[in-house]
Amino acid sequence: MKAYVFPGQGAQFTGMGKDLYESSALAAALFEKANEILGFRITDIMFEGTAEELKETKVTQPAVFLHSVILAKTLGEDFKPEMVAGHSLGEFSALVANGTLSFEDGLKLVSQRALAMQKACEITPSTMAAVLGLADNIVEEVCASIDGIVVAANYNCPGQLVISGETSAVEKACEAMKAAGAKRALILPVGGAFHSPMMEPAREELAAAIEATTFSTPICPVYQNVTANAVSDANEIKKNLIIQLTAPVKWTQSVQQMIADGATLFTEVGPGKVLAGLINKIDKEAVTANA
Repeated sequence: MKAYVFPGQGAQFTGMGKDLYESSALAAALFEKANEILGFRITDIMFEGTAEELKETKVTQPAVFLHSVILAKTLGEDFKPEMVAGHSLGEFSALVANGTLSFEDGLKLVSQRALAMQKACEITPSTMAAVLGLADNIVEEVCASIDGIVVAANYNCPGQLVISGETSAVEKACEAMKAAGAKRALILPVGGAFHSPMMEPAREELAAAIEATTFSTPICPVYQNVTANAVSDANEIKKNLIIQLTAPVKWTQSVQQMIADGATLFTEVGPGKVLAGLINKIDKEAVTANA
């Protein structure tokens, strides 16, 4: 079975999507439509902008989404997903790819999500950190033992987790992780504590936008971050997408479930090759490709 996976924030690079724009009339039309919807020329930043400009949350999230979704649309007849999944922001790309969301609605939600997350980041100093070389349960136990808010946020692959929360709590947790035997525990250069309770104000804001958006029955199931299971019911997809901002990304568990359900080829659609690398670490036998 063909599985398509879509990357999240962090996969962006200067020049992303330029080749698509120049080689496909469909891609160029969709990029121009995106500029119109967003009210600024995101293509200028994607194609010519600095890494610093691309790193702004209000730019990064729509940019990664657009690269992924437009690339999928240019694959034409070759694009026949039997299952899809996306890492964090990538879940929105996956939902356009499997027909749950329209291109326009997906982009509007991603833009609103980025702005809501930006606002939430400004309320309390918060951050994320990568923890390497510890079992999931040890990471969870260490987080639970720390005063303040710090939780496991991204289960990326065995031995690679990201924690998220208040800056002081994350810093304390990093020291405790090293003491517990972690190979590394390092603060990440992110704007705030994504996928943690610190995103509650953003979740509330995004929930209203998601509720007001039409979700259609998809052509194939999506393996959602929150459940790591196949979901095909539009209302259930909507509910899980609302929870996603404050809940962990169960990427390891999603990939394992997709393999258990018959995935034979994982194709990463979008900038970079991060997910293909993680999938190979989750299951050494997994066959991966890039669109």
